[in-house]
Amino acid sequence: MKYVDFKKFTDENGAQPIYLFEGEEVYFRERGESMIKSRYLQEPTLDYASFDGNALKGEKLKNLVDAVNCFPFVSEKRVVRVTEFYPTEKDYDFYLKDLFENPPMGSILLILNGGKGKAGSAVLAKKPNVTHVDCARSDEETIKKWIYITCKRAGVYADGITCGKIAAHCVYDMARIASETEKLLGYCAAEGIEKLTDGIVEELVYPDAEYKIFELSKALAAKNYSAYSRIVKELSTRGYNETQLLSSLAGYFRGLYETSLCRGGDKEVATVLGVSEFIARKNREQAAKFGKERLLDLYESVYSAISAIKCGEMTPSSALKSATARLFF
Repeated sequence: MKYVDFKKFTDENGAQPIYLFEGEEVYFRERGESMIKSRYLQEPTLDYASFDGNALKGEKLKNLVDAVNCFPFVSEKRVVRVTEFYPTEKDYDFYLKDLFENPPMGSILLILNGGKGKAGSAVLAKKPNVTHVDCARSDEETIKKWIYITCKRAGVYADGITCGKIAAHCVYDMARIASETEKLLGYCAAEGIEKLTDGIVEELVYPDAEYKIFELSKALAAKNYSAYSRIVKELSTRGYNETQLLSSLAGYFRGLYETSLCRGGDKEVATVLGVSEFIARKNREQAAKFGKERLLDLYESVYSAISAIKCGEMTPSSALKSATARLFF
């Protein structure tokens, strides 16, 4: 199941003997662990144990098995956590099979993995009594759903557009999205507001610099000089100097140009560039607005301005003005 469905599943089904939180999104893995511990672990000192999966090989796996088979002293459940746990099929069959097939009723085994492991690793998601929670980097719709559900639980309504604005302002980073959503809900509670609006989001959630660079490129694509100037001014008030701005623009245009050279769909482009499918799709959409030749020209214009600063031919302020003139005129 996706992480956004995990709380509902737990509410309806209660404690399960083995949970596998698997995926790159650290926030989801940590929140899943926190939810289980808050519900079933009343005395961490006596009823909690943690292991590093990388250290559990061969005979050492017995330590994990013994920890899970212990009865809880005070808590409703004994909780045993293991991170980055990728046993081989051979070790699973010899040491772990009985634990997975006949897990003790008084314990919960939490497995927190950032990936699926190397070839030859046991596929834990398919083992008996394992509740698999997908903690992979989320697409836009999943993130918007998470924001919507979180707001709804707090008694605040947020439509899809507003949820999307929160996600975009946070550059789809779940840790920041969670923090900003909590801040917004706190504001709504204090002011007695039952509906979250775009205006509130704009007022309280400042877009990350990365998102501002994205907005700069949109202004360039639209030949909107006033919007471009406004965003540059906003970035300068957030501690971005001219050299940092030019470097960010150069990196952004280079990324779009490389994206424009890739063939295949979003999945293939994501694999080549090492980004998520969502980012690959957004980059392809943005690159299409410029075209390959225009992107290369934009990159070279900004890069030449950076070179002029490094060589002492221009001050950072003059270099930014020169680059802006080339970008627009």
